[in-house]
Amino acid sequence: MSKRFFLKATTVLAAVAAFGTAQAQTTPIKFQLDWRFEGPAALFLTPVAKGYFKDAKLDVTVDAGNGSGGAVTRVASGSYDIGFADLAALMEFHANNPDVPNKPVAVMMVYNNTPASVMSLKKSGIKTPADLSGKKLGAPVFDAGRRAFPIFAKANGISNVNWTAMDPTLRETMLVRGDVDAITGFTFTSLLNIEARGVKAEDVAVLQYPDYGVKLYGNAIIASPKLIKENPAAVKAFLLAFTKGAKDVITDPAAAINDVKARDGIINTELEIRRLKLAIDTVINSPDARAEGFGQIKGPRLSLMASQVSDAFNTKSRVNPDTIWNGSFLPTAKELDILPKPKK
Repeated sequence: MSKRFFLKATTVLAAVAAFGTAQAQTTPIKFQLDWRFEGPAALFLTPVAKGYFKDAKLDVTVDAGNGSGGAVTRVASGSYDIGFADLAALMEFHANNPDVPNKPVAVMMVYNNTPASVMSLKKSGIKTPADLSGKKLGAPVFDAGRRAFPIFAKANGISNVNWTAMDPTLRETMLVRGDVDAITGFTFTSLLNIEARGVKAEDVAVLQYPDYGVKLYGNAIIASPKLIKENPAAVKAFLLAFTKGAKDVITDPAAAINDVKARDGIINTELEIRRLKLAIDTVINSPDARAEGFGQIKGPRLSLMASQVSDAFNTKSRVNPDTIWNGSFLPTAKELDILPKPKK
C-alpha cells in the first residue's frame, strides 16, 4: 500500500467518522401542533425554516394537529416528543388519568392568557356576559372555551345557557345564520372565520374571557417525561431555539407567514397575517405576559386554575399543579425578554 493511498484512505475514514459523530449528536424531535397550519403555527415553523433548531443539534419535524386534547394524548403515548396544547386540556388529562405513567408536563408558557371568548353578532343585543343568560350557545363539545365556560359563567353570574354542539367547520356559519345566539372559540380563529362569512368585524361582539375575570393560562409547550429524563439538554435546546424564532415572528409577523405558506400553500396569506397579529396582541404580548415574563407562570395563578379546571371539568381527581409544570428548562430571563413594549 502506497503512503499516498494510505493517507487518502485515512482522510476518508476520518471524514466518515466525523460525519457519523455529527449525525449521532443530532437529536430527532417529533413535534405536535394543537391545530392546523394557520398563522400562529409560524411560532414553530419559523425556527425550523431559519435553522434555529438545526443549529441547536435538533432535527425537528412539525405536524399539524386537530385539537389540544389530541396533542396531549399523542405526547403521552410516545408518538410525539414535544407538543403544543391548552394547559386546561393537559390538566384534565392528568386528573382523569392518575395512573398513566407518561403524563406530559408543561415546560414553557406561550399563550399567557386563554384565547377563549364568547362571540355574537351585535344585532343580537348581547353586550355583556350577563346578556348570555337564557341564550343558545354553540361550539364543538371539545372546544376549550365551551369546556371552560362554567368558570366564565360563575365569574359573571350567567345562568340557563342552552348548548348546541356542532362540527368546528360549522360553528361560525351557524352563528351567522342565526341558528345560535353566540359561540365560544379562540378569538383569533372564530372572529376571522366570521368575517370570512361576510360579517364585518365591527358587527361582532367579542367577550374575551381574560377581560371578564377568567385568568386561565392558554397554550403551553408540553414535553414527554421520557424525553425530559433521557435528554434534558434537548428540551432546553428546543426552548431556546423556539424563543429565538418567536422573537422573529413577533417582530415581523408578515414575513413569518411565508414559513406557514411553505407548509400549506392554499392558506390565505393576508388572513393568516391578521390571525397571527391578533394572537400576538391578545395572548402572547398581553399585559399579563409582560408582567409575568414570556414563557413563565406564577404559582398562585396556576394553583387557582388547577382548582377551577377540577370543578368545571368535573375531573376524576383534583388537578395537582405541582405535577403540571416544570420550568427548569426555560432560557434565562434575558433570553426570554422578547416582548415589545406596548404602543402608547
